[in-house]
Amino acid sequence: MTDDTAGALRSSSTPTSKLGGVDNVGFRLARYFTGRDALVLALIAILGFLAVYPLTMLFYGSLHSTPPGMAGEFNLDGYRSIMTASNVIVLLNTIGISLGKTVPSLLMAVFLAWIIARTDTPYRDKLEVLITLPFFVPPILTAMAWGMLGNPQVGLLNQVWKWATGSTVSPINVYSYGGVIWHQVQYSTPFLFLFIVDIFRAMDPALEESSRMCGASRWRTFRNITLMLMLPALTNSFILSFIRGIENFESPLFFGTPAKITVITTEIYNSINHRATPDYQYATALSFAIMALMFLLVIWQWYVLRGRTFSTVTGKGYAPNVMKLGPWKWVTFGFCVLFFFITVILPIGQLAIGSFFKFFGFYSRDMFTFEHYTAVFSNSEIWRGFWNTMILGLAGATATMFLGSIVAYVSIRTRWRGRRLIDALAWLPWMMPGMVLGIGFLWAFAMLPGPIPIYGTIWALMLAYMALGTPVSVRVMSSAYAQLSYDLEECSRVHGATFFQTLWRILIALAWPSFAVGWVLAFFGIMRELSASILLYSVGSEVLSVVLLRLWSNGQAEQVSVIGLFMMLLVIVFRWAQLRFIKSRISTL
Repeated sequence: MTDDTAGALRSSSTPTSKLGGVDNVGFRLARYFTGRDALVLALIAILGFLAVYPLTMLFYGSLHSTPPGMAGEFNLDGYRSIMTASNVIVLLNTIGISLGKTVPSLLMAVFLAWIIARTDTPYRDKLEVLITLPFFVPPILTAMAWGMLGNPQVGLLNQVWKWATGSTVSPINVYSYGGVIWHQVQYSTPFLFLFIVDIFRAMDPALEESSRMCGASRWRTFRNITLMLMLPALTNSFILSFIRGIENFESPLFFGTPAKITVITTEIYNSINHRATPDYQYATALSFAIMALMFLLVIWQWYVLRGRTFSTVTGKGYAPNVMKLGPWKWVTFGFCVLFFFITVILPIGQLAIGSFFKFFGFYSRDMFTFEHYTAVFSNSEIWRGFWNTMILGLAGATATMFLGSIVAYVSIRTRWRGRRLIDALAWLPWMMPGMVLGIGFLWAFAMLPGPIPIYGTIWALMLAYMALGTPVSVRVMSSAYAQLSYDLEECSRVHGATFFQTLWRILIALAWPSFAVGWVLAFFGIMRELSASILLYSVGSEVLSVVLLRLWSNGQAEQVSVIGLFMMLLVIVFRWAQLRFIKSRISTL
């Protein structure tokens, strides 16, 4: 109902309003309830179902003594069971590994962002694309590739080292603490780079020039001016990376489990999948421990940034300052190429080599074969997983971006009642790791009434992916909307356009580059998601990440190489198409 309709109802004196209590209630609701209220309530209901409901059911499950859907009693046994010495080690492992990968990732991301945004390094635009590419590659693929590259017995890198040096000792062992951290650093660095590089570009170089004119050295200027002005971005990046390290599942599963290194996510996974009787109460209680840790991190960030201002962009125009590196520009160029070679070329090369040999680790001429390609293309389960992934990726990314666009509009472009609650609900899943959200939805779907059969269907995965992707879509569209003038929207509404027509034809049409970027991020987020998928899938709704994990667990590394190679090619094609599309559209503006 529109505001005009509500106004007409308020001014009406028709006698039907006096016919009875029901009619009076209807007219009173019409007086105070408008179309915008309906939209706000609908958004609160949708976001509440995606975030609050699974979180509530997670708490319910931590107090319930039996698995979802079974009769039981309420007690605190789950919380008592996590208070053990072994779980202290698990917690220390989780924090230590996450911190161990966040610090070098952040330092490397800052250095790469400085190279791309502030130096005259050759081919910076192309290097930026290469640096960000590992972010779009599913971690399960690179984990499997490095499991074949750095295997201490038959890993390709160790074999090359032994052949070249005559040594009998393998210098690389990915099944260790170092292996877990090393794998996480590879895709954490481009993730942080995406956050930091634009901060370097937006910063007024006059601030640094003033420091230099006052006699400060380059290092002191960088430390006291540049880094301090970037403190909000750096703390945000640090916390986001630290949270992603805590919620990481692939690296500890592939490299930590063989070395008996357990973190919180693998402990939750093992308590449900690798015990004779799944201990859901223990798993959900441990999940709440993660949530408490996330909350403490957010409080710490608020404390660090409290009472400080970090204005770096003003109304005064400026030109970006590019530092002349002289001969050193080729050193920075080589560093960027080396990063791309290690994080992309090596894993893709391993998958390509592994797909053509009968047994992984035996690379002789008589072992060359195409039988793994035949096995993959004739496997109906793999094709089912591929089509499920494509359907969920295309539909899930589109639905997530539409939801994020509407939420961002209400939060940024309006002063409606409830907008702050909507923004908070949209942000809440960011604090919930995929494994935790998966358990929450496991309880939530199992406890739905019978007429709503979501549990065990592909819709369960769709809703989980939307919940995980909504914070990113909202942040992307919020930044885009903040740059648009309110006059455009008002002009559209004056000419009779509805709310959704204005949103689609004006705001999203003008913010389409951000919408496209958010869609791609959501799509690849679905492709790379494993921790929630492994808990919510059922027979018939498997996605490729689950199929890959199952093949790897069964020792079929060669078929994994074939699938991984095609997934890598798919990532490259999608990334190329996205950049080509955006570039062509920008050139027509």
